[in-house]
Amino acid sequence: GDRTNATIFPISTKGNTLTIRKFARSPWTITDFIKNKTISPEIAALIWLCIQYELNILISGGTGAGKTSLLNVLMPFIPPNQRIVSIEDTREIQLPDFLHWVPLTTRQQNPEGKGRVSMLDLLVNSLRMRPDRIIVGEIRRKRQAEVLFEAMHTGHSVYSTLHADTAQQTIRRLINPPIDVPVSMIDAVDLNIVMFRDRRRNIRRVMEVAEILPEFRGIESEANANIIYRWHPKSDNLRKEGRSVKIYSQLELHAGLSPEEVQENIKEKIKILNWAVDQNIREINE
Repeated sequence: GDRTNATIFPISTKGNTLTIRKFARSPWTITDFIKNKTISPEIAALIWLCIQYELNILISGGTGAGKTSLLNVLMPFIPPNQRIVSIEDTREIQLPDFLHWVPLTTRQQNPEGKGRVSMLDLLVNSLRMRPDRIIVGEIRRKRQAEVLFEAMHTGHSVYSTLHADTAQQTIRRLINPPIDVPVSMIDAVDLNIVMFRDRRRNIRRVMEVAEILPEFRGIESEANANIIYRWHPKSDNLRKEGRSVKIYSQLELHAGLSPEEVQENIKEKIKILNWAVDQNIREINE
């Protein structure tokens, strides 16, 4: 599950290098993230509700911002009676034993140039496995994104990561090359969570929680980010910036929940999360 990278002289002019990126042997949990203020109980409860009712979530951020770590932390909220298929270049996701999980990883070609299994191959194949949830390590190319958004539109609940620094930049990256997804398709993303790494203080934070909302100007369609929560670095806390439009309407459409019932549900989940933090329940199977 670790990543390695090697360079040799004369490409690295000072000599050969070997870089090993080691991942935690004991996976992070939502309790850890609330304790170290990466995420607030309120936002964790909102995301839990979105996962429970099968909304599509995209996690953005820069390199090392904690995108995959957050994805890992959120996945135990999936109900245990549903089938999960994960697709990655390197196995980083670690789900608890009680979930029905099929992990898939890509394979490089051999010296003869044969035997390569790409992320696209796995993504297309995963749709034949009758999954309830699909987790994709990272969106990089147009064809991957097209299949992924097709999966969203055909009723699969999809979670993935993307390199982008803000919610608005996430939209720009999706609709421009090399990903180049039509604006009409990205409306399938219900929630966008943006991660940020402050290298000076060595902290990682959920920086923005946003919805992707379509806008129509004549015959042309556009998309804008509706920021619901934003991190304020001076006070180091997440504040509510705006009102959710899409999530509440989706929950009302699919689950019959009124805005008041959604609020009650979130309050109940906040109590459970705070209790787990107080009891120091941090092992993934706990």
